[in-house]
Amino acid sequence: MSKRDYYEVLGVDQNASVDEVKKAYRKLARKYHPDVNKEADATDKFKEVKDAYDTLSDPQKKAHYDQFGHTDPNQGFGGGGGDFGGGFGDIFDMFFGGGGGRRNPNAPRQGADLQYTMTLEFKEAVFGKDTEIEIPREETCQTCAGSGAKPGTKPETCSHCGGSGQLNVEQNTPFGRVVNRRVCHHCEGTGKFIKSKCSTCGGKGKVRKRKKISVKVPAGIDHGQQLRVSGQGEAGVNGGPSGDLYVVFNVKPHEFFEREGDDIYCEMPLTFAQVALGDEIEVPTLNGKVKLKIPAGTQTGTNFRLRGKGVPNVHGRGQGDQHVKIRVVTPKNLTEKEKDLIREFSQMSGGQPDEQNDGFFAKVRRAFKGE
Repeated sequence: MSKRDYYEVLGVDQNASVDEVKKAYRKLARKYHPDVNKEADATDKFKEVKDAYDTLSDPQKKAHYDQFGHTDPNQGFGGGGGDFGGGFGDIFDMFFGGGGGRRNPNAPRQGADLQYTMTLEFKEAVFGKDTEIEIPREETCQTCAGSGAKPGTKPETCSHCGGSGQLNVEQNTPFGRVVNRRVCHHCEGTGKFIKSKCSTCGGKGKVRKRKKISVKVPAGIDHGQQLRVSGQGEAGVNGGPSGDLYVVFNVKPHEFFEREGDDIYCEMPLTFAQVALGDEIEVPTLNGKVKLKIPAGTQTGTNFRLRGKGVPNVHGRGQGDQHVKIRVVTPKNLTEKEKDLIREFSQMSGGQPDEQNDGFFAKVRRAFKGE
């Protein structure tokens, strides 16, 4: 099944900025995250969105994608079939005898990285927390110390490849007889043969266990960001270091606050009397309530900024602001007395908006006059 265009996946164009890409990703990741969306294809859609974001948010990967799309230019010779078996690597091996510098099968290698998705409440992401997670991972078998051999024995050198992990295969080509190196199928490229396997790991040298790991969630972490926990991935090979654990964060939305970067946004409903006459109100913030003075004549949609009341920057670079948007609430189910008072006010004000305090209506008046 062919992959969809990454720009189409995120709903952005090719000239979209990094911020636009991030904004589109956050919206879709929150929509399709398996912890939130229980539809059958939610997991696949979430992975598709994340793959698109990982590529388009990285300038180097984006440039590569814009030029080659989903096609890897290094595999341009693949799929030929016939005597070559497909792939540029096979052709190179055939003409140059397998090339030099092949990796020693017994050399230490770093273990694979792991990924864990952690769901956080909105304020947990804002303030951070210390927590503990449990992950399944492969660890070095303690019975055989990772050798895969029964205690008291040790792996033997593969008699077919002499411990190199590779076999030389001769092939006839239009250019003559050449030697092509292949992975030894007897030892699967390890260069070793285990005669008596460890009963605990079955000769693999690793066992799968559930490991508890302490994680310090930094204050200000945002939805879709990740944290690297060094050395907590899969166990290394042949004594190599363990891989890393990447914790990806899924932040639940808040019922009142909305977050955009390090800034917080909220909406405060006020009555007509409050905005017309002015008032001093209490506004909820992440750190408790603060007082906000509303000037007389404040219009609906007016924004106020509370400096330093936003989210602490995850990298320690200051703190965002809180933006408060005023929304005038129209009353419902008025009593007859309330209706009479509003009618009286309407008559006193001429039944028209205050043009002196609203430039919009002045513009409308000039437009009707053809000015």
